[in-house]
Formats: sequence, structure tokens, C-alpha cells
Amino acid sequence: MTAHAFKLSGQYYDLIYKNKDYISESNYVNSLIRRFNPNALNILEFGCGTGKHAKILAGEGFVIHGVDKSVEMVKEANTSDCFTSEVGDISIDKIFGSFDVVLALFHVVSYQCSNNAVIATFRNAYQNLEEGGIFIFDVWYSPAVYSIKPEARLKKLEDHNLQIIRFADPVIHPNSNIVDVRYTINVHNLFSEVLHSFEESHLMRHFSIPEISMLAHFTGFQIMLVEQWLTGKVPSEETWGVCFVLQKK
Repeated sequence: MTAHAFKLSGQYYDLIYKNKDYISESNYVNSLIRRFNPNALNILEFGCGTGKHAKILAGEGFVIHGVDKSVEMVKEANTSDCFTSEVGDISIDKIFGSFDVVLALFHVVSYQCSNNAVIATFRNAYQNLEEGGIFIFDVWYSPAVYSIKPEARLKKLEDHNLQIIRFADPVIHPNSNIVDVRYTINVHNLFSEVLHSFEESHLMRHFSIPEISMLAHFTGFQIMLVEQWLTGKVPSEETWGVCFVLQKK
């Protein structure tokens, strides 16, 4: 299995994204499922991380199996009867079971940077879906990347034990539709005052609507919905994240 982007930061993932609105996002995803596959019960989540979305959706009556490359995050997932998880690569063909819905949230598809990885991920979703099942995912949107452009950012987070300072320095590769987000992360233990510093490179691919449409057609899906993530608005040059709902033909 190849190295993953969260190899070092996975153990701090929940703290880094503690301000992420998982409840609103899960409610949004639930509304899409109810709209396009109202009888859905079983969900396969690609890139489940520590299971934040899955646990909320499990509370709504879904049975979810998650897959993630990060050993660290799967260990943190705290699975239950309605949510199980395993370490795996979503760009390698594997039958995990028969599901009504496949999810890939928080730009998981954008982490698939090569054509082969993207196609394999779509095919993997297709193979694990029941007929008429749906594939819901969000990606970085190419028009916004070119219009707004990623910027260097500093993020500070703290809990009762740790302070994390993360600096992001993005490098745009325009000929490959990839942004290399280079992170420098400093972890400060508030009690022992030990400073742990490391770097990670997160390669993120951005997509246009025609590109996703071609991928969908090539892998046996039809597009049911394209909209701005969470808001439902028509995507524009100001839209960083776009949500797609595909249905297995």
C-alpha cells in the first residue's frame, strides 16, 4: 500500500478539524440520500477518516462500513454495530459488499491525482453498489482554483493537552490540475512543552463538470445532481467545493 497524505497528521486529525461542521454536512448528505435513493440503508464510505460523518449518519438509521488508508485514523474511529471500518485503498478494486450508497466526502476524490486512480475509484464505487445505487462525493472545482487561487494559510488549534500550529503553502501545477499543499505542522504539548514538528505534502486534484461527466459516462454512471457543496447553489468561479450525485445505470 502506498503512503498516504495523513501518515503523520492522522493522529491529530480530529483536533485539526475540530471546527468542521460535521452535523450540517451529514444532514446535507442525508437529504441527498433521501432524495435520490429514499430506501437506502447500507452505506460504504470511502476515506472515512475517524468516522465523524459515519457516526452521525448511523444515528439516522444507516449501516455504514468505512475504508481509509490511514491506520492511525481507523484506530481512532471507535466503531459500533452500525459503523465498522477497515484500512484499505479505494483506488484498488475490491468488493467490500453490496451497498445502496457510496460516499467520498471532504474531497476524498480530489486526493486521487492520477487518471488511473480516479477511474479505479469510480469503478470501485460502481462495483460495490446495488443497481440504482448512488455515489455522492465532493471535489475541488477547477474554475474556482483558477479564479481564487489557493493561498498560504496559518491555522492554530488547541485542546486541553495540545496546541497545533499548521502552515499551508500551496503550489499550483496548472498542467496537471493538481495543487501541492505543503504543510508544516508544529505540535506543542502544553504540559511537557515538547515540540514535535513535521511536514506533509497533500496533492489535490481539481475537476471541472465536463471532466466528471466524462468519468461518470466511462464508468457506467449517470449524473443526477451537480451543485455547490452544502448550499445547493449553481457552481461558479467562487465555488471551491462542488458536490456530485451519480447513479449506477
